[in-house]
Amino acid sequence: MRRLHLPGRLLPVLAVLGLVATSAAPAAAEVTTGHHPETVRLLAKAAADECFAGIGVDYPAGPPCAVGREKVNQSYVWGLAKAGRQLWFGTGANVLCLKPEGYDVGEPILNDDYACEFANSQPARQNPSLPANLGDHRMPEVYTYDLASERLTERTADITAASPADAALLRSTAGLRSGTAHQGVVLLGGPSLVAGVNLFAFDTFTGRFLGSTNLGAYENIRHFAIADGVLYAGVGLGTNGGDSGRVLRWTGDRTDPFSFTEVADLPTQVADLTVHQGRIYVSTWPKAIVGAGVTGADGTGTGTAATGVGTGAVDTTDLASIWMSPLLADGEPGLTPGDAHSWTQVWSAAEYEPDPVVRRAYALGGLASYGGHLYWGTMHVPLQATALHLAVYPPKNQAQLAATVQNTQRAFVVFRGRDFDGADRAVETLYGESQLPAFDPAANGGVGGWQTRPTGMTPVYGGSGFNDPYNLYAWKMLVAGGRLYIGTMDFAYIALGGEMPAPETGATAVDPPTFGSDLWSFDAPGRPARAVDRTGFGNPLNQGVRTMVADGSTVYLGMANPMNLRTDPAGPLGGWELLELTR
Repeated sequence: MRRLHLPGRLLPVLAVLGLVATSAAPAAAEVTTGHHPETVRLLAKAAADECFAGIGVDYPAGPPCAVGREKVNQSYVWGLAKAGRQLWFGTGANVLCLKPEGYDVGEPILNDDYACEFANSQPARQNPSLPANLGDHRMPEVYTYDLASERLTERTADITAASPADAALLRSTAGLRSGTAHQGVVLLGGPSLVAGVNLFAFDTFTGRFLGSTNLGAYENIRHFAIADGVLYAGVGLGTNGGDSGRVLRWTGDRTDPFSFTEVADLPTQVADLTVHQGRIYVSTWPKAIVGAGVTGADGTGTGTAATGVGTGAVDTTDLASIWMSPLLADGEPGLTPGDAHSWTQVWSAAEYEPDPVVRRAYALGGLASYGGHLYWGTMHVPLQATALHLAVYPPKNQAQLAATVQNTQRAFVVFRGRDFDGADRAVETLYGESQLPAFDPAANGGVGGWQTRPTGMTPVYGGSGFNDPYNLYAWKMLVAGGRLYIGTMDFAYIALGGEMPAPETGATAVDPPTFGSDLWSFDAPGRPARAVDRTGFGNPLNQGVRTMVADGSTVYLGMANPMNLRTDPAGPLGGWELLELTR
């Protein structure tokens, strides 16, 4: 397993999982797609929307900023849909600074790249009831991009001017995390800061805002999928969606855009959905682990949430999993409420990860049907597995602490499976590891220690993260033009403080990391993936390919870029980007 090198300054911030200081960025690289005929074009870019004069200082007027510096809060193209010749998308602001309920946040973070003010922000100081972990929230925005005229239009005011209730609902939305277009309706939605999921609807023919609603029974929504002309959505229940999951069938239309019925009742929240061989398959995130507490084999730790450690039993339904629906052609067309309890778990993280605590922090990201197989990938929130392991097995000294930090890091894995409904079920690890470190609490006379254990899989093509230990998310998968594209989240820029390490030498040397998200392509089912781009498409601050939609062989990509202080035109810029990849 290739190791993720984490600087020592990360250790004090384990409770703020993933919030780490960075330094100035290197110059932006030129966009390249190697020797293949893809070209990439920037269609739209987030603009500075605030002036920043320091942590805890009221925001000066602007931009332009006579006082302070420009700041770009809108960081993700989070929900993206295509309707005719229009792209519709919703954003998320300061996502790096926002943490779900149950995470502790400490001192504000300020560096050359970004600021997280937490409780010191002006909104938090003016509203003491706003939790510190939401102090950097800003209202999400809505845009259309006309592919014919190549014009970007902000549509946020269509919502805020419709009624005070619509405006209040948008202001209370954490971010527009999902988007779809179906039967003349665009739906953009995301979790509410208060409770439930907020949805906003537009008419794709006229562009008219149709209204908004709050689905109070659910707490998270990420993706939609269309199967046999029917629209489905995956949601979560409970805090941050961490209690359980549902699949919803849309039964609405342009006159009633918010009508849904439940067609799956799952033990874990749904991350992504796809159609494969007449069924819907979903990837899930595990049961909530943050704030729940866990207990180790020796009785240490906090709370009573089950980890399977020391008990001899692991409930795999609580883990990140792949679930399979009944056949869509059975009974009534599509899935109905009668199918809600007929889904089958066909894979879980327990089939690969040998450490029973680390596997509870596995999440799943993109999945797609390609070449007769189902493909899916894992996601690893930075330092989340570390924090969970420290709660289960508190280190007895600094050496144990360092070993836990090092041995709990994982890059994403890409799997492929087939025949989940028959006796010939087969799952392959395309990019992953044949062995991983696992903790043995009985080692060293009961002190505990890390040992290498087999995963039970032999990777077909290469190592985790496409051989890059900083590639932590297989965030989104998309089939377009006969190819399977996989967009990643690359943590190297943050983990390394924006400073490229000296090249390694010797027999154990590995390739140097790259800054910026990756896009990889399987050009045919029997071939290894190739790198379309590994540089964030020329912007090292582009941390991830968050979402993609296809138009034939053309792919539109929504980028995640949380560097809210990078607004100097002379250097790479922070804030979301909308890109076009053509062949």
